[in-house]
Formats: sequence, structure tokens, C-alpha cells
Amino acid sequence: MSEVEIYSSQTCGFCHMAKRLLMSKSVSFTEYDVNSDPSKRVEMQQRSKGGRTVPQIFINGAHIGGCTDLYELDQRGKLDSLLGKGKTG
Repeated sequence: MSEVEIYSSQTCGFCHMAKRLLMSKSVSFTEYDVNSDPSKRVEMQQRSKGGRTVPQIFINGAHIGGCTDLYELDQRGKLDSLLGKGKTG
């Protein structure tokens, strides 16, 4: 199973949407709340090469992008393989 990390905030609708998609696929993830820990916002910006908005999502250390990017990967049928789900068809 892949390691999934998501930088988010509690008031972000896109963050909730991204987490719902991951949960619907039974994927566990590590969540970093950038509002409760300001050092995580700095870390997020460094890892995402300047990304300032949440969510910022990483799979196996690779920057995926935000919520829209995550859903786009799913619609193109590429998210399951990134998550190690091995979807066939």
C-alpha cells in the first residue's frame, strides 16, 4: 500500500472532498493541519515547490497536487495504480 500524505485545514471544503475520495478507496493517509501547526505550512510549501493552497497531496513522496488533481487522476484511471490498488479493467 502506498504512503499518502495530505496537508489540509479543517475549514477547507476541497480538503474534505479529497479525504472523502481517499476514504472511499479505503486508503489510510497522514494528515497535517497547516493551521494548527504553522511549521507544517512551511514544510508544505517547500515540498510542493511553492504551493500555498490546501490541500497539497503526496503519494509515496511524489507531489500529486490538490483536490482537483487527485480527482483528475481518478477519472483518468491512474489513481488506483498510484495507490497500489491494482485496479484491472
